[in-house]
Amino acid sequence: METLSYSSLTPDSVLNALESIGLRCDGRLLALNSYENRVYQVGMDEGAPLVAKFYRPARWSDDAILEEHAFVQELVEREIPVVPASTIDGKTLHHFEGFRFSVFAKHGGRAPELENRDTLEWLGRFLGRIHAVGALSNFQCRPTLDIQSFGFESRDFLFANNFIPADIDAAYRSVVQQALDGVQHCFERAGNVKQLRLHGDCHAGNVLWTDEGPHFVDFDDSRTGPAVQDLWMLLSGEREDRVRQMGDVLAGYEDFCEFDVRELHLIEALRTLRLIHYSAWLARRWDDSAFKQAFPWFNTQIYWQNRILELREQIALMEEPPLWQN
Repeated sequence: METLSYSSLTPDSVLNALESIGLRCDGRLLALNSYENRVYQVGMDEGAPLVAKFYRPARWSDDAILEEHAFVQELVEREIPVVPASTIDGKTLHHFEGFRFSVFAKHGGRAPELENRDTLEWLGRFLGRIHAVGALSNFQCRPTLDIQSFGFESRDFLFANNFIPADIDAAYRSVVQQALDGVQHCFERAGNVKQLRLHGDCHAGNVLWTDEGPHFVDFDDSRTGPAVQDLWMLLSGEREDRVRQMGDVLAGYEDFCEFDVRELHLIEALRTLRLIHYSAWLARRWDDSAFKQAFPWFNTQIYWQNRILELREQIALMEEPPLWQN
């Protein structure tokens, strides 16, 4: 259980936390778009603004956070464009009044143009480099993306806490079970694929693009899993579009890291797990007032009806051949 609430993280607390590690702030504070953690752009008396991330209490252990920082630093040392936590007084993780926080350099950029084939190949090259490093060692403290944690535990949390409306509870229970059966079948078809350290949440919002190319941000969900987890969220559109897009990504990816095509069996399974996990993520955070303001549609009748339809679509998609077959 969380013992600390973000309600006690006032603007003064944020500024005092930063000044406790020797950073002189000028009082400018801008909350950035983040719900899992609290993230702020902070003006400095001297120099460019910095970004401060205050980690959600009780989500990660200190060791898990530091393991993420160490992984990102490995990437930096190999000149891969990522944004590491700044080291201040020999530390990347700091403590203040019960909160844990890190500081990052501010990096600008725009969303990548994922309809551009050159952009996809460029992203693929850097993801191949990230995964080549990710395969060099294993996480010890961070979790694995698997059916149990993302699927069954998410489903069980929703049921145990009565989030599903009574009149559609039976329908949701039936469809989520069918969906999880489909996920298991996809993993069985893929076989024993390699597990490695990943970004974990590699969607377009976590890639900033400049004229020099991409840089990857927010490794907060970094975990162990199959390589394709960092690839599939770059795909969109109809099947023929996604086949082409995956080909473009892999054209760059395989310059640096071999890709096991059996993992293509996992794309719709991983999407299904993400959808189930997302509902449970909202439910687990529903006591946080920021979530009620940002997601007012959650836990309404129409929300759960749409989730049933969504999972039915996923059940059908998981039965289709993988993307390399036409």
